[in-house]
Amino acid sequence: MTQQPFSRPGAIDLTALKRPATPPASGGGGTAAAGGSAYSVRIEDEPAFQAAIEASMTAPVVLVFYSPSRVPESGQMADDVATAADENDGRFLAALVDVDAAPSIAQAMQIQQVPLLMILLEGRPAANPIPGVVSLEELRTMFSQLGQQLTAQGITGRHQPQAGGASASDEEAAPVSDPRYAAAEAALAADDIETAVAEYQKLADANPADGEAAAGLAMAKLLQRTRGVDLQAAREAAAASPDDVAAQTLVADLDLLGGHVDDAFNRLIELVRRTAGDERNAAREHLLGLFGAVGNDDSRVMSGRQRLASALF
Repeated sequence: MTQQPFSRPGAIDLTALKRPATPPASGGGGTAAAGGSAYSVRIEDEPAFQAAIEASMTAPVVLVFYSPSRVPESGQMADDVATAADENDGRFLAALVDVDAAPSIAQAMQIQQVPLLMILLEGRPAANPIPGVVSLEELRTMFSQLGQQLTAQGITGRHQPQAGGASASDEEAAPVSDPRYAAAEAALAADDIETAVAEYQKLADANPADGEAAAGLAMAKLLQRTRGVDLQAAREAAAASPDDVAAQTLVADLDLLGGHVDDAFNRLIELVRRTAGDERNAAREHLLGLFGAVGNDDSRVMSGRQRLASALF
């Protein structure tokens, strides 16, 4: 199998996925993961694997193929995915597949390396597979950004706690979403982008150090700027006017919204390199806003900042 390109946690392209009309109830399909995990299952046979795929009709399922015998640290990664899923209170279900214990599933999925992480939504991959060990902090960043995009598209389904796991209502339940963001998230879910921008702006003004509010505001503004835009017409305008800041920043917005993070960054970095004065400053400020939408801890943002500095100086 030829390995597809992949990216570490960051914006994920969900635009090709339609929203489930009526989310079915989730549950069953595997053994609840050890340690009281409410939102993870260990997939031990093909019926359980099929149940996990069906559960992705409700909300994303994060598949992890791992082998403690071949790659010992992959077992820890599987546990970390379960931890990150629990922290999101049902927005994700972690489906953990030990390829040594379930070789038929690994064979059916043509898994040639472990660990390998896949995100499923409505029975289909929502992003390219991510090979290799991913740290808990990277997983948390990925889940957070994916959750923001799901909310922005009105995909708000949640999985039910798994049998044997801690219920979300238990005293020791994983933390739920911060209620401070509830109004903004509800506005995004209702496709009321203007209200979402206003709510995130209030939070950012009240606490400039609130990174989550800043990222939410940047993403909401991105959705606001691209609403109703004709993608083909925007690309044609940008191609015809390579130094037009408005045309180039609009296509960068569309690229970012589609998950083409590096393309968006590179377009604006090159624009900064070619322009001067007010135009250069406008391109730079817009790029900084896109950095905020992706997240300052993302490796592509860190790289983008270095390339921006090179373009400026």
